[in-house]
Amino acid sequence: MTTEILAVLAAFSSEFSRPTWKNIQTLLIGTILCRGPRRISNVLRVMGLASIRNFSKYHRVLSRAEWDGLALAKILLGLLIKLLPESWPTV
Repeated sequence: MTTEILAVLAAFSSEFSRPTWKNIQTLLIGTILCRGPRRISNVLRVMGLASIRNFSKYHRVLSRAEWDGLALAKILLGLLIKLLPESWPTV
């Protein structure tokens, strides 16, 4: 993975526990690489984890893991603002 992608992803890491963050990275990268329907099983298959026994931990990232959507949105907004050109009008 390129350092640019790692830098963008790292901005979100503080909002997750270490195990959840590891699973999120796997799901994000797999989603980018996955062709066709992006189901958890297809994403894991692309990542070479088709035979993993405890695949439910990846489902829990979306259903049970505690994370703050508003905090993540603020991080994303900050990253997007950095992409604006210097000549962008300010309010």
